[in-house]
Amino acid sequence: MILFPLGEPLFAHLAPDGISMFYVSTIVSQLVYSCGGSIFKGGVGSEMIEVVPFFHKMAFIILNRVGKENEKAVLATTILSYAISSVLTGSIFFLMGAFKLGSLIGFFPRHILIGCIGGVGWFLVATGVEVSARLSGSLEYNLDTLGRLFQLDTIFLWTLPLVGAIGLLVIKRFVKSNFLVGGYFVSIGVIFYFAKFSFNIPLETLRDRGWVFDAPSSSEPWYHFYTLYDFSVVNWPALAETIPAMLALTFFGVLHVPINVPALGISTGEDNLNVDRELVAHGISNAVSGFFGSIQNYLVYTNSLLFIGSGGNSRLAGVMLAVATFGIMLVGPGIIGYIPIVVVGALIYMLGIELMEEALVGTWGKLHTLEYITVIIIVVTMGAWDFVIGIVIGIILACVNFVLQTSQKSAITATYSGQVAISTVRRHPLHVRFLKDAGKQTFVIKLAGFLFFGTIVSVENRVRGLIEEKTFRDQPIRFLILDLKRVNGLDFSAAEAFTRLNRILWKRRVHMIICGIDVEGEVGKSLQNVGLFGKENEVEIFETLNSALEYCENELLKVLYQRNVSMTGTDDRTPPRFWEVSQPQPHIPPDTLFNSPRGHYLHEVATTTLREEEANPLSGRTTSQNWSSFQQPLPLLLQTFHGLTQKNEDFWFPACTYFTREVFPADSVLYREGEAATNFYLLESGMLRAEYETPQGNYFELIVAGRPCGELPFFGETRRTATVRAERDCAVWRLGSEGWRVLRREEPMLALELMKVCFKLTSERMESITAYVLTTA
Repeated sequence: MILFPLGEPLFAHLAPDGISMFYVSTIVSQLVYSCGGSIFKGGVGSEMIEVVPFFHKMAFIILNRVGKENEKAVLATTILSYAISSVLTGSIFFLMGAFKLGSLIGFFPRHILIGCIGGVGWFLVATGVEVSARLSGSLEYNLDTLGRLFQLDTIFLWTLPLVGAIGLLVIKRFVKSNFLVGGYFVSIGVIFYFAKFSFNIPLETLRDRGWVFDAPSSSEPWYHFYTLYDFSVVNWPALAETIPAMLALTFFGVLHVPINVPALGISTGEDNLNVDRELVAHGISNAVSGFFGSIQNYLVYTNSLLFIGSGGNSRLAGVMLAVATFGIMLVGPGIIGYIPIVVVGALIYMLGIELMEEALVGTWGKLHTLEYITVIIIVVTMGAWDFVIGIVIGIILACVNFVLQTSQKSAITATYSGQVAISTVRRHPLHVRFLKDAGKQTFVIKLAGFLFFGTIVSVENRVRGLIEEKTFRDQPIRFLILDLKRVNGLDFSAAEAFTRLNRILWKRRVHMIICGIDVEGEVGKSLQNVGLFGKENEVEIFETLNSALEYCENELLKVLYQRNVSMTGTDDRTPPRFWEVSQPQPHIPPDTLFNSPRGHYLHEVATTTLREEEANPLSGRTTSQNWSSFQQPLPLLLQTFHGLTQKNEDFWFPACTYFTREVFPADSVLYREGEAATNFYLLESGMLRAEYETPQGNYFELIVAGRPCGELPFFGETRRTATVRAERDCAVWRLGSEGWRVLRREEPMLALELMKVCFKLTSERMESITAYVLTTA
C-alpha cells in the first residue's frame, strides 16, 4: 500500500495499484524459488519492503522535475523507474552469481548495512505518521507539521497506532508464538469494528475523518497499474535523474542476500547452500518482475522460516502458495476500503521501531565506538535528510573509520638489535664475540600488512626516534634493516615515506637496508617507482633477512680486521683464512675509521676483543708462532676447538693421523640430504653452503674456514639433514666412519673429548639458528 507516497495528493489513489504490484512481484519470486531456483524448497519470496524509501525518493524527484500539472507524465515516469530499478537489481544479482562473486559481498562493512536498516526504520516510523495522520505530502520537520500533528482531530489518529505498536513489541518479549503478530492485528480490527457497531458510526464518517482507508473505484481491476505505463509521455530527463537513487537501491538490495540466505540455511540446517546459486535465482526473479512491470523481491527469512516450520518445506507447497496469492490478487483491492488505518499504521510503526531497535539498541556495546557513531549518523542522515546521501556518507565514514582503526595498529611487528638477530653464518669464535657487542649498531624493524598513509606514520616515528639526538648519542646505529617480507603492498604515500626516511637516516650516516622483497614484485616496483633504489640513495637490497644480517656482520668485521692489522703493526692486507667473509661488499660508512662515536665504539670493542684473545693462554693469537711450526690438521683442530676445550696441542696431536685432506672445487657437493653420515669435515679454506629444506620453508647457512661441518649426524649416526656444497674452492680435512671406529678403539679419551667438543659446537649453532628462526618468523 505504501509503494507510492500516499501522502502526496497526486499519488493518493495508487494504494490499490501498489498492492497489485506487490502481488505480482511476490508471485514471480515465489514461482522462481519454488521451481528450482533456490535450494530452499519452502522458501517464501516477497516484495523488498526496505527499498520503499528509495521509491518515494524517486517519485519525488520525478514530481519536482515534471510538475504536478503533468500527472500522467509523472505517473508513467515513476512506475517505469520502479520497473527499471527492478531489472537493474536483477541484472546485478545475476552477474554476481554467474561470476561467482557471492563471497565478495561479505567484505562490505556490516555496520553500514545496520545503519541503512536503521534509516529504513526511521523512514517507516515517519511513513506511519504520514499514513495515520493523513498528512498532505511527506512528513516535514518543522513547527507547522508539529502543530498539525497535535491538533485535536489528528493527534489520536497517529498516537493510537503508535501505542498499539509499542504494546505489541512489549507483548512479544513475553509471548513467543508464530501467531502472535497476526492474531494481534486481527484483534485490533475486531475491536475497531466492535466499537463501530456499538456506537453505530457510519463507515463513510470514519473514512472522512481518517479512520478507514477510502474505498477504491470498483472499475479498477488488479491489472490497472499497467495502464499507468505510457512511453509516449515518459519524461526521460526526469527518469535519468533517478539513476543515482536506482543505484543506491540496487546497492542496498544486493546486501540482503548474503545476510538472509546464510541465516536461513543455519536455521533450517541446509548444508548444501550456495550463495552464488541464490544470487542467480534472485537475479532472475527481480529481472522477470521488472519486465512484468513490478518491483524488487527477495527470499524473506522470517516468512520462509514460518512457512517451512508449518509444514511447507516442499516445492509443491511453494507453488501452491503462489497460486493462492494469485487468487487473492484476482479478488481485487476492494477490501482496502474496509481496512482500519490504525491497523496499517500500527504495523508500519512496529516494523520501523523493530528496525531502529536492531540498528541502535541491538548493537549497543557490540560495535566499536566509531562504528556506532557511524550507524547513528547514517540513520539520522537517511531518515531526516536523504536516503542516497545517507548511504554515501556511510561509505565515506566507513573508509575514515577503517583508516583510523588501522592506523592504531602499528605496521611494526617486531624490532631487534644485531645482538639478537644474527645470520646463520658459522663464524670463528673471535668473530662471534666481537659481533655480540658490535651488533648493537645494527637495528632490525619487521613490517607487515598493507602499508598506506595511515600506518606508515608509526613506522616513520619509530625510525625518527632511533636517530633523535639523545637516543642516537646513547645507542648510535650504523645499519637499519627494514624487513618487508610480510608486507603485501604499499601505496604511494608509504613508498614516498621510505625515500624520506632514507634522506633522514643518511644525515646520520646510517645505511638503510631493504630485505624480504622481490624487486620485480608489487612492493619492489612501488619502491622503484619513487626512485628509492637509485644509485644516489645507496640503499642496499637483499632477498632475505639472513642475507641482510650477513652483509651488516661482514661490514662490522672489517673494522675488527683493520684493528687487528693496526695492533699487529703489519702492512700485510691478506687476511688469514678465518678472517674471510662470505662475499665482497660495498664500502662501509666514512666514520668506520674511528672518527665518530660509532667508530670509536667499534674501535673499543675490537680492541677489547683482540686483547682478550691475546690474554687467553690457549689463544690462537698467542700461540700462532708455535702453531705455524705444526703441520695441518693440528693448527686447524686447535683453531676450531678453541674455547671449547682445555686440552692442548699434545692431547690433540694423535688425532691428526685419522683425518684425510681433500679438495672440492666450487659448486661440488660434499653430501646430500637424506644420505648416511659417513664423514665429518673440518674446513681449512674456502666456504661451504648448507641448504635445508623443511615443511616450513627453506633456508641456508654459510660455513667459513675454521668451522666444522656434518658433525651432529656423523656422531649421532643419523641421516644428513642438509645438502652441503662448496660455495668456493675448498680444502677440508675429513674423518671417515672407519677412522672414527679406529680412533674410538685406540684413543678412547681423545674420541670422547672430540665428541664433547663437537656437540658443544652443535649447541652453539642451534642457538644461533633458533634465534634466527624466531626473528624471521
